[in-house]
Formats: sequence, C-alpha cells, structure tokens
Amino acid sequence: MIGHLKKVELHCHLEGAAPPVLAQAQANKYGVDTRDFLRDGAYVWHDFTSFLGAYDAVASLFRTEADYALLTETYLGSLAAAGTVYSEIFVSPDHGEAVGLGADGYIAGISRGIEAARIRTGIECRMVVIGLRHKGPERVEWAARYAANCRNPLVTGFNMAGEERVGRVADYARAFDIARDAGLGITIHAGELCGAFSVRDALDHVRPSRIGHGVRAIEDPALVDRLADEGIVLEVCPGSNVALGVFPDFASHPLRRLHAAGVKVTLNSDDPPFFQTSLQREYAVASEAMGFTAAETDEMTRTAIDAAFVDEATRAALLERL
Repeated sequence: MIGHLKKVELHCHLEGAAPPVLAQAQANKYGVDTRDFLRDGAYVWHDFTSFLGAYDAVASLFRTEADYALLTETYLGSLAAAGTVYSEIFVSPDHGEAVGLGADGYIAGISRGIEAARIRTGIECRMVVIGLRHKGPERVEWAARYAANCRNPLVTGFNMAGEERVGRVADYARAFDIARDAGLGITIHAGELCGAFSVRDALDHVRPSRIGHGVRAIEDPALVDRLADEGIVLEVCPGSNVALGVFPDFASHPLRRLHAAGVKVTLNSDDPPFFQTSLQREYAVASEAMGFTAAETDEMTRTAIDAAFVDEATRAALLERL
C-alpha cells in the first residue's frame, strides 16, 4: 500500500549499495577473482567482521572517477525508479586512497554520478563523509578535516562508521568538533552492535542531530525518553538489523516502540544488496510487517527531509515534492 509514496533515504553506504551484477562486471574488468566475497550473484559473509571484509573487497573494484560515477548514478537511478526524491550517501575518502584514486578523485567521481542522476531523474543527493572507526582517532580526524576543507557543495555532513566495538566514542570527539565547526551536519553510527550505552555516549560526546541505527536505545527507557525529548532523529535500517542478527526478526524489531514513544525515526537500507533489501522493501516491511499506516510512513519521510543536511531552499522544494 506504500508503493506510491515518495521516499527519502538518509543512511546508505555507497560501496555497500553496489549491485552484485555491477560488482561482477567491475571484477571482470580488472581481472579480480570474486569467489571469496561474491558467488552466484550474491555477496558472501557470515558475521559483521566478514561483512566488513566483503564490503572492502567490493569497494576495491571501483578504482577510477568513471567507476565511481557509474556506481553512484546506478544506485541513485534505482532509488529514483522507486519514487525516491532525496538521498544522502555515505562516502569514505579512505576507499579512494586505498585504490590509489585519492580522496579528491573519489569525491569528483561521485559528484559526477550525482549530477548525472539528477539531470536524468530529478533525484537530489548529498554526500556525508565517513570516518572509519576501526582505523583509529587520527584517521577519523583526517576524514573530518578532509570533509571540512574539500569545498564541495555536495558534501554536507560527517559521520563515523565501521567497527562499533573499537575504541570509545570520546576518543573520536575531536573529529566531530572539526566537522561541526565547518558547518557540516553531524550523525554517527551507534546502538547497533553495541548497546544503549553507545547511544548515550554519542549524545554526550558528539552531540549529533541524528544517529545511525540507534535502535538498541530501546534497552534503556530513560534513554528513549531522552531521544524523544531532544528530537534526535534515528536513521533506522530494519533489514540490516535483522540480517546482522541485532534482532531475530521484524516482529521483535523496536521501530514501532520507538515511534510510539515519540522518537523521530526514518527508514533506510544501509547496504542493500548485502542484506537482500532495498529502500522500497524497507518501506514495505514497515507497512506489512510492522503495521505502519501510509500516513505514518509518510510522516517518517517528512522527518527525513526535516533532518536532511541541505539548505532551507532545497528542503522546502523537497517537501513540496511530497
């Protein structure tokens, strides 16, 4: 019943959105054996650590500006076909550095793909630069400085992702100060693999306007109240949470309880082909498995636009499109 609704996505990792058919084509192009991470048209992993390994293997298949332009336009085109009017994609300059493209070439290629998709489909998109937590505080600060100084108008936010069980949130606070001082929107992965304490630490040390996942806040009723009172927006990814075993099934997922408690929530796909999902499916799951009405789902989309890292003129134009 929600197929006709306009959609918005705030939480998707670009390399994690690569369709397996495109990844295989890239592997053929560069002569890469994919058997360790891609078989029979599906990505292969069994836990969060092996998922990160598969993710990095897929990322290594994109090596030029043209490769990244193709990946970006491909994903945004699929979103637009499902009625999506706005997307924020998480981008990691570390991946550009790893393949020898460099951060500037990496961002330039993605920018080309964003513009091509906008011209072809009308979808708006911005980039949120990611610092990789498991690479340590100094490298996350490097990513924050890059985001702060790259002067690309499509880079509007900063985030930290990766292995949530490495280090303390406080160790990374300076990176977020660098990004905030540059006027970037702030979000952070928390409350996914780690419990409610990680969400509390994020609020205390990073002061984000949004939290990626955040769903394990449900373990602490006082924290749920705090999220609601402070108006923190959660970028919720039910399909990802179930695929990674954070919750055993959609019936036990806390999205409905968080929404009922007054927490601002949005729907997102995270790394869609890795988790056999899509933004369209996330909206369908909310409706069919969690009982959200079309009006409630549309409210989540409006919440996402209100929380998007865009200028006010763009925000107004996106709201008009709903």
